[in-house]
Amino acid sequence: MRKPYLVGGAEFAALYGVKRLQVSQWISRDQTLDYRYAKIISGSPYWLLQFAKRFGETTPRPRQLNEAELARIIEEQSPGYWVGEVEQLPPLVGQAELVALFQLTSGALLRKAMTTGRFRPAEYTLSGSPIWLLEPVVEDAPALQAGARGVEWAIDEKVLAALRGGTYDGPGSKIIPRGRAASKRTA
Repeated sequence: MRKPYLVGGAEFAALYGVKRLQVSQWISRDQTLDYRYAKIISGSPYWLLQFAKRFGETTPRPRQLNEAELARIIEEQSPGYWVGEVEQLPPLVGQAELVALFQLTSGALLRKAMTTGRFRPAEYTLSGSPIWLLEPVVEDAPALQAGARGVEWAIDEKVLAALRGGTYDGPGSKIIPRGRAASKRTA
């Protein structure tokens, strides 16, 4: 299945040969990177690869793109396609959105369904996190419901409409500050 090319923080860092922490510093300290070209999924940013590959040219000190890493990402996500604007992305979901979509009491139920093979494999694993295209998950829901014991796997139609419409604001839709950033906001 074709999917848009994306990168998480770990892949972004690999594209420029820096540690993952540096990507966070580009956002919080240097402010050379922001979320305009990122989709927030399960509380983490995932940038358009189209943007990430040009990022090094836009910084005060130009950064060299690792072409081998770019080729690896493209190969790993093939067959894929390039997207220039976040609004052009199809609906994408992570574990937090799926827990809300299926009205699950915890993420453990989803993780168990994933590890036992009852839940479809993720289309991506970016920065260690699984990400799915929404529509194939919805198409699989009747089979998931039919084989369920103890969990309904019923789709919340309001959550589904919000995910499809790009208006979802439930769990996972925002980045929650952690560490010193969190303590600064509460102080």
